[in-house]
Amino acid sequence: MRLVKALFVHAHFDDYEFVASGTFEMWRRKLGRDFHGRVLVCTDGKAGHHFRTRAETMKLRLREQEASAKIGQYDFQLLRFPNGEVPREACLQITTDFLAALWKAIRDFEPDYLFCPPLPNDPLAGIHNDHVTIAEAVRRVAYMINVPHAFTPEYPADETKSQPCKTPVIINVYDPYMFGVNSFDVAVDVEEAFPKICEMTWCHQSQIAEWIPWVGRHAMEAPKSFDEWTVELRKRFERQNRELGLNTARAVEVFRVTAWGEVPELKTLLGDFPPLLSGGPPLSNLEKRLTQWRQL
Repeated sequence: MRLVKALFVHAHFDDYEFVASGTFEMWRRKLGRDFHGRVLVCTDGKAGHHFRTRAETMKLRLREQEASAKIGQYDFQLLRFPNGEVPREACLQITTDFLAALWKAIRDFEPDYLFCPPLPNDPLAGIHNDHVTIAEAVRRVAYMINVPHAFTPEYPADETKSQPCKTPVIINVYDPYMFGVNSFDVAVDVEEAFPKICEMTWCHQSQIAEWIPWVGRHAMEAPKSFDEWTVELRKRFERQNRELGLNTARAVEVFRVTAWGEVPELKTLLGDFPPLLSGGPPLSNLEKRLTQWRQL
């Protein structure tokens, strides 16, 4: 059994818990110490509230993410520009400094798998600016991961000595802001991890009990207890399954494999991943696409 390292890259505190935390938990249960998960949050979180100050909101959301990381037993990192500043929430843009910071964070960890949001392929799809910027930034920086001099102006190094850096398989997660146009290749059955997902998401009280019900994007009432939240989170999974045509009441997380980074063999992907949903989508289309990409 080999060590598997997985990096989740997304915009906000709490994005991870809603789309990939169950898979990372199932991975951890499958591999034990042979799995290393890390979550990289790429904005300061200051904009996500309606009555707390920006400074207060960031401090609170940081504490919430740290509490979730303790429960989920994953590493948590906050992305910082080369000058040490954290990118600003709600107006994230692709800049040289942002690409450089992302490049360094990936190279420092050298994951086997990198998870990030998808890019919309339908102009009618709803989006979150920060989500799309993360997706585009990962796609743009993917080739540069094994280019050691790409950002040495931002991160000086001895340019006469370079070591190869592993390029990860890059996988898109589900994005609720793109409701109606999400697609996927594999569905991971995370029902056994559902209680742990409830615990991790419950850490984000500033969001699920205050901000998300107020902003009105997710048709959600503010939960008054952990039990109420468990019911609400179950409904969230049920809505996702209906959207994706998954005929199951089990908690499921879905993913789409890209050619942005390393192109895996299907047998390697299936050998590494946690168990997939029984009766999930056929893998023939994915196998055909991966085979075609690997032959190019």
